[in-house]
Amino acid sequence: MSSEPRPAALPRPPLRSLLFVPGHRTDWLPKARAAGADAAILDLEDAVPAPDKPLARARVAEALAESAEQRAAMPLFVRVNPLDDWAAADELRTVVRPGLAGIVLPKVHTAADIRLADRLIDWCERDHGMPPGTTALVPLLESARALRDAYDIAATAPRVAYAGALTAPGGDVERAVGYRWSPQGAETLALRSRVLLDVRAAGAPYPVTGLWTDIADLTGLRAFAEQNRSLGYDGMMSIHPAHVPVINEVFAPGTEELDRCARLVAAVESAQRDGVGALTFEGRMVDEAMAETARAVLARHGRG
Repeated sequence: MSSEPRPAALPRPPLRSLLFVPGHRTDWLPKARAAGADAAILDLEDAVPAPDKPLARARVAEALAESAEQRAAMPLFVRVNPLDDWAAADELRTVVRPGLAGIVLPKVHTAADIRLADRLIDWCERDHGMPPGTTALVPLLESARALRDAYDIAATAPRVAYAGALTAPGGDVERAVGYRWSPQGAETLALRSRVLLDVRAAGAPYPVTGLWTDIADLTGLRAFAEQNRSLGYDGMMSIHPAHVPVINEVFAPGTEELDRCARLVAAVESAQRDGVGALTFEGRMVDEAMAETARAVLARHGRG
């Protein structure tokens, strides 16, 4: 495995919820905005029937142009088809343009897939006069090899972001690994934890996970989202607008949590001025390490 630290990347915004929208149904984008999605993923892969793929590509290009013109607040990502041939590379050329926040790359197997995508995206950015590295690259780890090599994949290019383990029932990952999915997620807990650690160690920002496919079971969704947040994920991908508010609520700290962070920082800094390094704060021992974590939470949510 590579041990070299990855080069500095352009800053990316944290994203709690990334909602899939079929590429031939860009008229659903207002629903994604109304649901409060932090970002939308316009899908040119599995969500689009083969006869509709040319239409989907055209509509996605139109949506990106409109987003660039209006400087839309909701970032737009595009899930392209696997980069298996020149047709797929041409599809990438169509969608990497102003208005695009990132490419979601399916069927990633090794770091070589990321190196190829990174070069192609770099060429596309130059064609459109975009600053290098503007476009984030979100690898979907959908094979056992990719999950095993998550660190190398995440560390390969500075544009890699929002990577994680997607453990939906019946999908590519279940088939590759062989687990039997349950709503409690016990069978994928170790997998999601391991991939998260690899992504964090690689320095790729804001790992996200998913998916919850039971549209009506919001209680199960909340439990799964809370488990993922407890592990250390920053957000989740979603397939239905009804899931977005739950995901956003789980992955955003409440006022009480932010207030506690502010009090903790104030208490530690006050103690440090008095020459004290560790102190009891609301019944727990805290020191500079805890204060630094609290500062990061406050900064990320506009309270720094």
